[in-house]
Amino acid sequence: MVLREELSCLWTLSVCLVAGKPPPRGPSITDQSFIDECVTVHNEMRGRVEPPAANMKHMTWDEGLARTAKAWTKKCKFQHNTCLSKSHACHPTFHHVGENLWLGAFSIFTPRSAIVSWYKEDQFYNINNLSCSKVCGHYTQVVWANSYKVGCAITVCSNPGKAPSAVFVCNYGPAGNYRNVAPYSKGASCSKCAEGDTCGNKLCHNKERDKLKSMYQNISVLIQLLPPLETTWSS
Repeated sequence: MVLREELSCLWTLSVCLVAGKPPPRGPSITDQSFIDECVTVHNEMRGRVEPPAANMKHMTWDEGLARTAKAWTKKCKFQHNTCLSKSHACHPTFHHVGENLWLGAFSIFTPRSAIVSWYKEDQFYNINNLSCSKVCGHYTQVVWANSYKVGCAITVCSNPGKAPSAVFVCNYGPAGNYRNVAPYSKGASCSKCAEGDTCGNKLCHNKERDKLKSMYQNISVLIQLLPPLETTWSS
């Protein structure tokens, strides 16, 4: 009986320890492998579009966009950032930015799997008549030709009674998804790149554009960087 009570106490303690375990940490926005995967997969998808794109710009990382994404994921809300509708509220350089969201179990998350899932909405989109039969907005933002900067972040949120959930957000500059506007121009790859651009992997490259970096100093975004009291899931 004493042994059974001791085992019961030990079992109860182990459950309490597991239940009180903080959620795992995802990669940071300064993790180079995370950055490389986010950028590489976006460019892979952008070069894969059918019909081919004549003016698809090569994407590079933007720290300001990544910081905005991180600030928002830390709120553990699966909804769009409230700054999106306000000029320069999300980023000091871009008037408006685009945003894609992913929610799922952290155990199955990779940047590639999330970005590819957005791209797979291409099956519902018809670029010839700009129609969408289901959900297409994630796809069209990923392949929006004029969006040439991206910044992504992930936060793992406590989900009481369930496995930890991951909120993954990518922000894009300049924003895409304008109503009744095609995400890109159809035609031979790179045939409509801007003067001074070069073509690589079916994308328009520009050294000056690619190396642009933002000054992260917009006060409304800095306020969002204040850490929340907790990273607990909220609806």
